[in-house]
Amino acid sequence: MLASIENKPAKAKGGKTVEDIYQKKTQLEHILLRPDTYIGSVEPLTTDMYVLDAETERLVSKNITYVPGLYKIFDEILVNAADNKQRDLSMDRMEIDVDAEAGSISVKNNGKGIPIVMHKEEKVYIPELIFGHLLTGSNFDDGEKKTTGGRNGFGAKLANIFSTSFTVECVDMASKQKYVQEFTENMGVAGKPKVTPLTKADKADYVKITFVPDLARFKMDSLDADTVALLSKRAYDMAGCMSSKGGSKMSVYLNGSKLPIKSFKDYVGMYDGLNVPSVYEKFGDRWEVGIATSKDEEFQSVSFVNSICTSKGGGHVDYIEKQVNAHLMKALKKKNKSGVDVKANIVKANTCIYVNCLIENPTFDSQTKDNLTSRPKNFGSKCELPDKFLKALDKSGIIEAIIANATFKAQKGMKKLSGTKKTKIKGIPKVSPSERGRSEHKEEVR
Repeated sequence: MLASIENKPAKAKGGKTVEDIYQKKTQLEHILLRPDTYIGSVEPLTTDMYVLDAETERLVSKNITYVPGLYKIFDEILVNAADNKQRDLSMDRMEIDVDAEAGSISVKNNGKGIPIVMHKEEKVYIPELIFGHLLTGSNFDDGEKKTTGGRNGFGAKLANIFSTSFTVECVDMASKQKYVQEFTENMGVAGKPKVTPLTKADKADYVKITFVPDLARFKMDSLDADTVALLSKRAYDMAGCMSSKGGSKMSVYLNGSKLPIKSFKDYVGMYDGLNVPSVYEKFGDRWEVGIATSKDEEFQSVSFVNSICTSKGGGHVDYIEKQVNAHLMKALKKKNKSGVDVKANIVKANTCIYVNCLIENPTFDSQTKDNLTSRPKNFGSKCELPDKFLKALDKSGIIEAIIANATFKAQKGMKKLSGTKKTKIKGIPKVSPSERGRSEHKEEVR
């Protein structure tokens, strides 16, 4: 009798057994079950983003609907290719193709590729180990300071897991072999690697990843126009971020067309709705900084860390902004003859900052990596803006814009206090009707 009681499954609330409640999943199962932990949300998000306008070939701010998780897996492949430039400065070509009709995406880069050899301990080829086995990679030595984007051993494998088909193709001139392998069913099935001798057409190392995202997991039926515009914008990002890296000059192609961007300075001129930097400089091989006047009376920034688009900014942007703000506050004391009160938040609101930098072992606040949490002491380099750069701001028009905006706000505040009675405000210069009209219209829109 006792034995029969012991063997009876324990019941919990709702009639579930303890086995139903307490479960053990494989890591692959857990990633698919809880995608937000690894790639961010798989729910559609509607927000303002900068995307590529295919007709004008400009980067425009647009209200779009996209899925952060899909954007993330694409970016993992893209940044993985960009990382190769850090390892091999001879890399000079990246090809990105987004085929909406076929629902496929491919990223190809040249430069020193992946060795096509068998891993003696794991008993698989290196390409399979890198792209088809979780928690593998070359970025686990925290004692080594690296300025690459990958770090945690998930990276490209996440793109494989959230795809119905994921194909690795690479050429290794050292071993004189070509490697092709397809993974299917969310990395659940690894096809047999096809390793062949090189042909006359194979003249240099390269790595090419082609994948078909499992759109059903992103609640999508196709690669829609908003998604294609967002992914295409990242090709322009790469052209801008990587063009100034050392070694060979980079050429980036989008759907077979070479992008007309030769520098980060060229790139920032592609934005509609943002002013082109009036002051710009490259500091060493790790920092590029541009400063402009904000168009919308609110702080604006475009920033990158190790080719990752940090759309929410972070420590690197704050680091530059504090230096700029401190200088402008001092300069305003000399130029502000009206005596209008200008606070630091008004100075910041009239500033637009562009930053492209390399940070050692960067840390972020989420898997989407859009906000850098690394502190300046851990950047691995300094970017202390020199006097020549800062003084150039004094002639850029930004100080005049700050004073004009502070004056208008002061006048508007006094008008509210005085009600309908006209009050003369001494010591504050007049704001032109056109400037007032633009600002009042802006307030109405808000």
